[in-house]
This record gives sequence, structure tokens and C-alpha cells, in this order.
Amino acid sequence: MGNRLTKIYTKTGDDGSTGLGDGSRVSKDSARVTAYGTVDEANSAIGLILACDIPQDVRDLLVSVQHHLFDLGGELCIPGHAAIFDADIDHLEQQLDAFNADLPALKDFILPGGGMAASHCHLARTISRRAEREVVTLSRHDAVRPEAIRYLNRLSDLLFVLARVLARASGHGEVLWNHDRRKS
Repeated sequence: MGNRLTKIYTKTGDDGSTGLGDGSRVSKDSARVTAYGTVDEANSAIGLILACDIPQDVRDLLVSVQHHLFDLGGELCIPGHAAIFDADIDHLEQQLDAFNADLPALKDFILPGGGMAASHCHLARTISRRAEREVVTLSRHDAVRPEAIRYLNRLSDLLFVLARVLARASGHGEVLWNHDRRKS
């Protein structure tokens, strides 16, 4: 088990810097801190989904995803550390395929909505996409394992599919974009 925090504030970040997992200090607005901070934000958004009444299989999957996102945050916080692997990405793909198999084919764009859980899922999806973009930005000047980017890419796809599943499970249904709305 890691170190226990006995004191929440240390005042070491009062100068605008923060410590990475390897002991080095960087600016709080560095690309690395931004990337793992947004991964943490995505994890928190998934917590909002979990606060809703959702099917148990979706709940179990999202709890697993939360653990992987925590691992990914650690990987990004500790330069050179590896915590996300191909097997984690394969698992997301398998789950994505399984949940998508029972959904009707998409014929229209879907707007964020479809009930509370689905809406939270759409929010988590967009935050995951932002996290992916920020990890790509980080990779332009620091070493980032490709598994980190691939995991976030698959996660946002999975969250899109889960939003569809949750919209249907809630009885609200999906909110389809009406491209003809301006013609009437």
C-alpha cells in the first residue's frame, strides 16, 4: 500500500508547482499535469454515472474503468511508468462490441441526453475525448506510451455506446439530431 496522507495540505504547491510521482516538480499548468488532471476529471464524471440507477453489468464495467483511469493517471504522473496495457484496451473493445451488438444501427446523429445516466455518460465521453487530446499534446514533447492514447480513444467510444444503452434502459430513449428542424 502507498503512503497514507495524514495532512491534506502541504503548501508546497503555493508557488504554482506540483510534484510528479518520480519526485520532480513541474508547473501546475504543464502538459503532463493537464493530461492527468483531465483523466481524473473523466474518472469523476464516471462517478456521476455510477451515482445513477444503472444496470449492474454497466456498473461493474464502469467501476473497472475507474480503476484503469486511476492507473492511467499514475502512468502519466510518473514519467516512464507503465500501467495501461494492450489487454486493458482489448477488454474495452470486447465490452464495446458486446454492448453495441444489441443496439440498432445508427442512422442519425445522437444529441447528448436520454435521461440522467445517459447524459452523464455523454459528459464523461466528451471529457475522455479531451483527455485523449491532452495526452496527444503531451506526447508531442514528452514520452507517452501509445497504450495511454489508445485506451482513452476506446473509452470514449465505449462511453458513447453506453450512453445509448442507458438512454434505452431508462425509457427516455435516444435524442436524435433533427437536421430538418429549420425547414418548418
